[in-house]
Amino acid sequence: MTKAKIAISLPKDQLMRVHREVRAGRADSISGYIARVLAEHEKRESLRVLLRDLIEQHGEPAAEDIQWAERALAPRRR
Repeated sequence: MTKAKIAISLPKDQLMRVHREVRAGRADSISGYIARVLAEHEKRESLRVLLRDLIEQHGEPAAEDIQWAERALAPRRR
């Protein structure tokens, strides 16, 4: 992937949050953190588009389908 350097402005509280993430080791760098957040956003948006398309093609899921999915996706007790 080709990279390009840009300059952005962030509110101070957001910048402080990014610095905390980097210091805590949850991001390699400020650029890495922002790239990861953007990638996550793009993934969620892609899933929203897919869901919208599926609903347009097949209609809204029935109540029993939603209940099944909630049971199937519920955290398992140990």
